[in-house]
Amino acid sequence: MELSARKEKILGLVVEHFITTGEPVGSKFLSDLFETAISSATIRNEMSDLSMRGYLEQPYTSAGRIPSQRGYRYYIDHLMRHYEPQPAEQYRMLSGLDRTAGQPEKILEDACRILAEMTGCAAVATTPLNDRTTVRRVELIPLGEQSAMVVVLASTGVVKSTVCRCYEKVEMSDAQLFYRIAAADFTGKRASELTRTRLQSIDASLGDRSLDMAPLLVALYDLASSVNDCELIVRGQSNLLRNRAYEGSAYEAAEFLSKGGRLKRILNRAADGVSILVGREIGYRETENSSIIIAGYQVDGERAGELALVGPTRMDYARYTAQLEFMCRAVSEVFKEAGQG
Repeated sequence: MELSARKEKILGLVVEHFITTGEPVGSKFLSDLFETAISSATIRNEMSDLSMRGYLEQPYTSAGRIPSQRGYRYYIDHLMRHYEPQPAEQYRMLSGLDRTAGQPEKILEDACRILAEMTGCAAVATTPLNDRTTVRRVELIPLGEQSAMVVVLASTGVVKSTVCRCYEKVEMSDAQLFYRIAAADFTGKRASELTRTRLQSIDASLGDRSLDMAPLLVALYDLASSVNDCELIVRGQSNLLRNRAYEGSAYEAAEFLSKGGRLKRILNRAADGVSILVGREIGYRETENSSIIIAGYQVDGERAGELALVGPTRMDYARYTAQLEFMCRAVSEVFKEAGQG
């Protein structure tokens, strides 16, 4: 049920003042802010009703009111003002991205670092995930008598590598056969098409060479199959521990960030556009006093991954959402310039 215009005005003022100051808001303070004359008693009655309906809370007797999680939700959905990043903020975000970086991970690390510095929140990103991701290039680098590095470059720009131990020294003939197999069965193929059945078929066709080539081909298969698995980048975790708005629950939020699997699932399930989850909406005990703002960046004109901010429920939603959206557009543009979008 939507609130009356006056209740919305009161709720909006309480949320914005509390976000700015961290102090409970009283009726006398609000009456001074109204453009039209409304008594403190009237405002007090309205605040009492908002409290009864779950939009405001009273931290202790005779104190002013603060927003509840339901109050934040209503504010975000109905009352949050539009914010446009200031020119200095835009410059900081744009200039902080390394446009010469060849790997998406480096660009996303820059984006997370900048967002964490600007907002005081933790900033996270998922690396590009796209059903059309293909293997663009494969390299084999001999390292010693019985070891070699296998490197796979994906169409998204993601680079994967691993060092594998071989049964014998990697000879020129081994490298030539490796590259022939890579060209025929991996390069240009979608990661989703690479199956164990295909690997077994290749292995069976090698005959006497199967044993020698097995470590290299298994490494190649594992890397090529994984280029479409997103990874989680996290920056600014220490910001949470220094944030006074958490009031003792910062360690729980930091612990949640350290368990990246749950956060990755939340980001991958995010809807198009901007998603804002407040407190218990996130679904975990450790994040009951946290909020997450999620937005997507693009590769090849399609949403390919997420950038997000994790912080206390008392955060500047309007400003941080605008900064996050701007950064997503900037990252998408950098990927496009680099030939990855």
